[in-house]
Amino acid sequence: MAAIEIVDLCSDDEGENVSKAASSAKKQNVAKHQRPQTQTQTHYSAVQVSDKSSSARSTSHSYSSAMEQELLHVQDTLFSPSISRNFWKAGNNDSALASKLTTFQNAENYLHVHPSFLHSNATSHKWAFGAIAELLDNAVDETQNGATFVLVDKIFNPKDGSPALLIQDDGGGMDPQAMLQCMSFGFSDKSKIAIGQYGNGFKTGSMRLGADVIVFSCHMNNMILTRSIGLLSYTFLMQKLFDRIVIPMVNYKFDPSTGCLQILNDKEYFRSNLSILLRWSPYISEAELLKQFDDIGNHGTKIIIFNLWFNDDGNLELDFDSDPEDICIAGHIKKIDTIPSWKIVNEEHIGNRFHYSLRAYFSILYLGIPESFRIILRGQVVKLHNIADDLKYTEFILYKPHSGDSEEGIVVTTIGFVKEAPEVNVRGFNVYHKNRLILPFWKVVNYSRSRGRGVVGILRADYLEPTHNKQDFERSSLFQKLGVRLKEMTWEYWDCHCHLIGYQESKGRPLISSLQM
Repeated sequence: MAAIEIVDLCSDDEGENVSKAASSAKKQNVAKHQRPQTQTQTHYSAVQVSDKSSSARSTSHSYSSAMEQELLHVQDTLFSPSISRNFWKAGNNDSALASKLTTFQNAENYLHVHPSFLHSNATSHKWAFGAIAELLDNAVDETQNGATFVLVDKIFNPKDGSPALLIQDDGGGMDPQAMLQCMSFGFSDKSKIAIGQYGNGFKTGSMRLGADVIVFSCHMNNMILTRSIGLLSYTFLMQKLFDRIVIPMVNYKFDPSTGCLQILNDKEYFRSNLSILLRWSPYISEAELLKQFDDIGNHGTKIIIFNLWFNDDGNLELDFDSDPEDICIAGHIKKIDTIPSWKIVNEEHIGNRFHYSLRAYFSILYLGIPESFRIILRGQVVKLHNIADDLKYTEFILYKPHSGDSEEGIVVTTIGFVKEAPEVNVRGFNVYHKNRLILPFWKVVNYSRSRGRGVVGILRADYLEPTHNKQDFERSSLFQKLGVRLKEMTWEYWDCHCHLIGYQESKGRPLISSLQM
């Protein structure tokens, strides 16, 4: 089949043909949601969405409307469960739901990805800001396609007035096939220079922040303008008791001769997918859906995450109210136990604020991005901050990591005291990979009697492999050796410089400018 509408993500290798359910199957009435007048002159383009990539075929196949109607009919015979609004509890009823699932099979055997995987896959993000950073990485990678900004903001769900999270960029956007690949599992076309490498960040990041996400994307190629809308909804899949992940999508092509949008899908598929989008997205009409493209232009992507998760106190995990120019993590402000005169300077230091302030975290997330690119958080441009500028008595230490007999390159570590030392109790190394922060203020030592207090370092470790959530590194021998060297570096620096901030000088050995390990 050429058209891909509702995508059943699986691990099949059988190809594109999926048998349809009998044509006499019960159809659901979707005519109540009429398209706006400007869209009624629909021309079915010869350009169809197809499985052009063998990688995409290995994880996706098209899904018949009749079968979809049968699956949707499950709600009439089975109990539709409610989903916990707390992320860490939302997966608790997965096993109970599985026993109630009705499986519809066709002539082929497929290995399906169960909807509960959306939740379990997202648990790799213990920290909500790490999930947002995954989505920001995708926008920063779009600088290769001319992106000049990414917007991160709070908007409201027009259906119920609840807060939603908006992430929008003006990059190259996605055509229908690229949209399918973005929302599917097991596909990645990332280049080696891209920050993201696994093609999984969109799914883990969005599902960690909210139960549902809708994506709008415009793409221009060879003077052909396409518009695609896709919905990844944990709520929809779990409440409808699906035994597989399905993604409703609709795709359009702009016809410059008529000024109208042409539907790129079979009419039956289009109406079926549109019906689900209008039922489970924040928008109640096709006109409202299409209006979301007004501020995208000819290229770019808009991600709206809704049904945001709550914390254990019953409040939204993301706090939009404490600071109108920031997004905070509710109840996560760290209280510093120190003498009163040092309290404020400690609480306001970026080494403490990044834990709960998204603006602070964004400011140190990248060592370098193109000057033409802006990160705009809640209407205000984020000012990038180089932690090295906060240091005094700075030293530069060379480290040559080795794996077996081969040298992995040269790592230059900038190390020093924070300017507010010894008042500020901040320490640790900020380890970047391809200019993206992976480990912020990594505490490699446990000091006693203040030894190591205020010692901070910055380095790039491109030779290491980040974990999939980009919040840590794989525990390789190279990583373990780096930890040992940074610990030695901390003690060496402290012993040589502690007298400069009022501590008794230690009789330490001189700093080693380079070391092979």
